[in-house]
Amino acid sequence: MGEPGTKEVLRLEDLEVSGGGRTGRKHVLSILAENKPGVLARIAGLFARRGFNIDSLAVGPTEDPDISRITLTLDGAVHPIDQVTKQLHKLVNVIKIRDMEPDGTIAREMALFRVSASVESRAEIVQFAEIFRAKIVDVSRRALTIEVTGSNEKIDAFERMVRPHGLIEMARTGEVAITRSRPDS
Repeated sequence: MGEPGTKEVLRLEDLEVSGGGRTGRKHVLSILAENKPGVLARIAGLFARRGFNIDSLAVGPTEDPDISRITLTLDGAVHPIDQVTKQLHKLVNVIKIRDMEPDGTIAREMALFRVSASVESRAEIVQFAEIFRAKIVDVSRRALTIEVTGSNEKIDAFERMVRPHGLIEMARTGEVAITRSRPDS
């Protein structure tokens, strides 16, 4: 491997695992923040500075128009997420942060797919839409636009089914999530 005292050659796979690789623990953060300009940029910047890659980000108003809910998903990185959440709490405009447990969360995503639909393949694509409880929202001579709502896995599965037919364009919202109600409430 080299002369004594020289460093071993590292493989790329080893670097990816040790330097911020994926652990498989998906984090869904629900952040309530004041609905003001620049708040989202500061929150996203905090994650970027810490070396986290945001997988999806969805922002929208809550029942209170002065407060926005930011749903942020990221794959658990090797470095702990609790340090970032502590720093998020220090931001003036952040009201509440919750790292949601997958078992106690209802999460949905919406996606639009524009799929090439020749006369020969149109019936099969329509059948896929029915199986996935999707809606056909636009039709042209050469393409169908289909809306799919559901879990991340459902959207991925639908994409795998229609991609061989010719996926022209796809747009995904990213997950939005809310905690499940307790059985007694």
